[in-house]
Amino acid sequence: MRAIDNILQAIGSTDLIELHRVVPEGSARILLKMEGQNPTGSMKDRMALAMVEAAEKDGRLKPKGTVVEYTGGSTGVSLSLVCAVKGYPLEIVTSDAFSQEKRDHMESLGARLTLIQSDSGGMTGQLTRDMIAAADKIAARPGSFWTDQLNNIAPLACYSTMADEIWEQTGGEISAFVQSVGTGGSLRGVGSRLRNLGSKTRVICVEPTESAVLSGKSPGSHKIEGVGAGFVVPLWSEDVADEIIRVSTEEAMAMARRLARQEGLFAGTSTGANVVASLALAARLGPEATIVSVMCDSGLKYLSTPLYKQTDPA
Repeated sequence: MRAIDNILQAIGSTDLIELHRVVPEGSARILLKMEGQNPTGSMKDRMALAMVEAAEKDGRLKPKGTVVEYTGGSTGVSLSLVCAVKGYPLEIVTSDAFSQEKRDHMESLGARLTLIQSDSGGMTGQLTRDMIAAADKIAARPGSFWTDQLNNIAPLACYSTMADEIWEQTGGEISAFVQSVGTGGSLRGVGSRLRNLGSKTRVICVEPTESAVLSGKSPGSHKIEGVGAGFVVPLWSEDVADEIIRVSTEEAMAMARRLARQEGLFAGTSTGANVVASLALAARLGPEATIVSVMCDSGLKYLSTPLYKQTDPA
């Protein structure tokens, strides 16, 4: 064991764990990348560090400059961690549509929050656009750097590294990679790298049934935090995924609760959606296949939300 210089060095190199009790006999093997092991309990730690360090390197982020971002919470928490360690002020635009735990976590790490009210507590395309407009206004202040996560390609490299971890952990035996889409960066970064490493790996996109815009459906309100922006995100293109699987908020929440009770994995709604989609694919691919998906974050971020406040019998 070794001592690390700071908490940022603890980002990445997360475990891969096999699911058992939620996977029926005759289905493909399903493995989850345990991104809740990152310092803030989220895969977004990788993304936040990549965006800040890329901006430091090319001079867009000056010493003592202010970082600005709009976020459903996890990216904001991760940026709060990175900025706290590196000494940058941070301005976050977020909403009451996202968990109180995430907002409290950001403020505890020193971020300053601007809160945009949602329509009935749900995620919609209009809410995303309102948050972007507010961030744009703040970012116009002198000395500010807007990480602009929906358009920032810097995280693709860190997600390529995540793909290398998955490839090594599976010994290259991976039939499909399944991931829900927020910015699209993780699906695109991990998926493209896995295809380069093994061209037979299928890449599967997961999006909310209620707002299946990537599938060509109308946008709507849903409560799968961190995914389903309500419009086609800039990092998305039709060749990113081989298939799109739609999962409802209700299905995602029910599966997240099952994971906690039957696998001991305490996660959020996007993880539940990933596993629902993985199970559907596993039934089709059969027992010889191996599917890898992502435990995106920790359930500790959702204790005050309907995910764990209104539980159902598992």
